[in-house]
Amino acid sequence: MLPAVPQARRTGRFLCRLRKQMVCKGFSMNIWVVNCGSSSLKFQLIGKNAGPDAEQVLAQGVIERIGGQALLTFHAKGTKTKRTAPLRDVRQALNAALDWLVSGEASHQDFQNLGDIHAVGHRVVHGGEKFKASARIDRDVVASIEDCIDLAPLHNPANLNGIRAVTEIFGAALPQVAVFDTSFHLTMSEAVAMYAIPYSLYRRHRIRRYGFHGTSYRFVSQRYRELTGKSPADTHLIVFHLGNGCSACVIRSGQSVDTSMGMTPVEGLMMGTRSGDIDPALLEFIAFKEGMNLHELIGLLNRQSGLLGISGLTNDMRDLLEEYAEHGDRRAGLAIDMFCYRARKYLGAYLVAAGGVDAIVFCGGIGENAAVIRERILAGLERFGLSLDAPRNQDMVGGREGCISQEGSSLSAWVIPTNEEIMIARDTFELVQPED
Repeated sequence: MLPAVPQARRTGRFLCRLRKQMVCKGFSMNIWVVNCGSSSLKFQLIGKNAGPDAEQVLAQGVIERIGGQALLTFHAKGTKTKRTAPLRDVRQALNAALDWLVSGEASHQDFQNLGDIHAVGHRVVHGGEKFKASARIDRDVVASIEDCIDLAPLHNPANLNGIRAVTEIFGAALPQVAVFDTSFHLTMSEAVAMYAIPYSLYRRHRIRRYGFHGTSYRFVSQRYRELTGKSPADTHLIVFHLGNGCSACVIRSGQSVDTSMGMTPVEGLMMGTRSGDIDPALLEFIAFKEGMNLHELIGLLNRQSGLLGISGLTNDMRDLLEEYAEHGDRRAGLAIDMFCYRARKYLGAYLVAAGGVDAIVFCGGIGENAAVIRERILAGLERFGLSLDAPRNQDMVGGREGCISQEGSSLSAWVIPTNEEIMIARDTFELVQPED
């Protein structure tokens, strides 16, 4: 282990004393954005100043297969580093990432050692009904995240492991912020959020629709306002976050009023490996026919369904489109047809439920790069005032952003690449700035 980690622990209090002075002088704040999964770690080191467009990604990385021979992939200064290492847990993974950050490979003019990490922002999947916004982490916040473990048993424990590991490595003086996937959707009304099951189950177990991808929707909504000059009050959108996980969200006056995911991410659109909406009575039928228990059924819906389950080939839309175009594979075509139809069905329902919106926005890996999927989802919307600009739509891939509808369309369509890490960095920056 490199000596940099103990050094970071020693400098924690010193950093805290200097932080107010540094921010007031306009120094960059380096924020380490961390997303800890059960067997993975994703991170970005982001330099942040006050004001719009004031972020810069200094380094980023992914560590997979934690718990065994892990695969480490790091990016900095236009270079990519890949290697393997035995990593037992998230603490070792974080240390491996930090060791790389202070190495010559990742050095940057704004980042020379771990003393230059001024705050850490964590993605936390579930905040329940308590967290309507991001929160600076203290004992009470940790206890509340623990209280939500039964709502996200696969994700919140991993997120907590990341928080505790960072505290152990840097000490308690380094500020940390929790940014919740669910917070953005707590503006949904009770009529939208509740399930039509006995109300007593909500009272006892907090069973309701929470929604996810909230950090993505906040970023896209904010970026749409920057591009169009609209105020939050005038921001009325339907946003599709389409990746391996997929959801849709209705945003009116800048707030979430409905979203397709529910108490868990399984509800809603068809996804890479998740089923989306199904008849719940199917579970009993499948269990009886296949001899499966409840744990196996939930695994079936989460990891063996969706695009993968229908095609029998892959959960990657790029591969399915290529397979269908080159070989006409029937099941690949069926998976694509089902994916687009279910998105169109939600779009139609949301256009009515929202009482009208100004724009439809696509983000996520599929939403940002699969022009043919966007075209199929938006087909036939001329009666609603949307005429797709086919050349613009074809060109809007690879991280490009902009309008893909024809001039004069009363309902416009956009592609806006999401950036949840930047949103986490912004929240962290706002919450750890010293008081005047």
